[in-house]
Amino acid sequence: MSSDHPKDPLPLALPGYAPVYSGKVRELYAPIDESTGVARQDQLLLVATDRISAYDYILDSEIPDKGKVLTQLSLWWFEQLTDIIPNHVISTEVPDSVAGRAVLVQRLDMVPVECIGRAYLTGSGLSEYAQTSSVCGVPLPPGLQDGSLLPSPIFTPTTKAPIGEHDQPMTFAQVEAQIGMPLAARVRDLTISILARGNAIAADRGILLADTKVEFGLDASRPDAAGNPTVVLADEVLTPDSSRFWPAASWHPGRAQASYDKQFVRDWLTSGASGWDRSSGATPPALPDSIIEATRSKYIEAFESLTGRTFS
Repeated sequence: MSSDHPKDPLPLALPGYAPVYSGKVRELYAPIDESTGVARQDQLLLVATDRISAYDYILDSEIPDKGKVLTQLSLWWFEQLTDIIPNHVISTEVPDSVAGRAVLVQRLDMVPVECIGRAYLTGSGLSEYAQTSSVCGVPLPPGLQDGSLLPSPIFTPTTKAPIGEHDQPMTFAQVEAQIGMPLAARVRDLTISILARGNAIAADRGILLADTKVEFGLDASRPDAAGNPTVVLADEVLTPDSSRFWPAASWHPGRAQASYDKQFVRDWLTSGASGWDRSSGATPPALPDSIIEATRSKYIEAFESLTGRTFS
């Protein structure tokens, strides 16, 4: 598996669709209305690429089949969460050139906050805890270590920073000030509910869901009982890109955990083997073939372990 696996062209030419946005790992297109020739404003084609990002950089290397794995896994999780929250999927009937890694979705007014739920302490949450004994303003008991189970899941939102910039931790009061109290409470409660459902399902498969990031959008065409726009689950959900999954059998607080997610890539980048200094400002190096293949295998293993389906 070569580390110079070709990148998707930006943007990919898709007849009948107009490019809208190119993100870290996704491309957005608007379907063109055949009767008017104008791009529709109510739908988007969400295409997952094989790109991978780490430490706010889009890496030069790609992970083959990653886009398909994340798309298929998100679709499976959306089904598991329908009783908690509606999702943005309209159809999986997409152009052949992006089959399996694209979905047609509802265009929503996105909530401008990264909604993160944590069941275990690690990553940036651990760093913040070491300094303040709290995460995003949520006080935590003393003595917690890397990988510790939290007393109860917590909502630890961040800002949505542009590509190349760092998301900043937010307190719940800051979220409330930005989007208003009813919506702030709603996305907090939904984030924790999604995390809890994910952990309940993953536990039966011998997997721990340490934390997850979810994206919400607002559908003004479907007001709730109070007349507010319906909150809709968007983007991806409970994938190795948006979440940390750990094998339960090897979980041991006090050290870095074995992982099904892209922590595998992060660990290599910060190891002596990469020769990269995270604080240097330099672009990370390309991943070696062995890391690309091992990461692809991790993504597929996560998909198959969680869904019970064979990835093809």
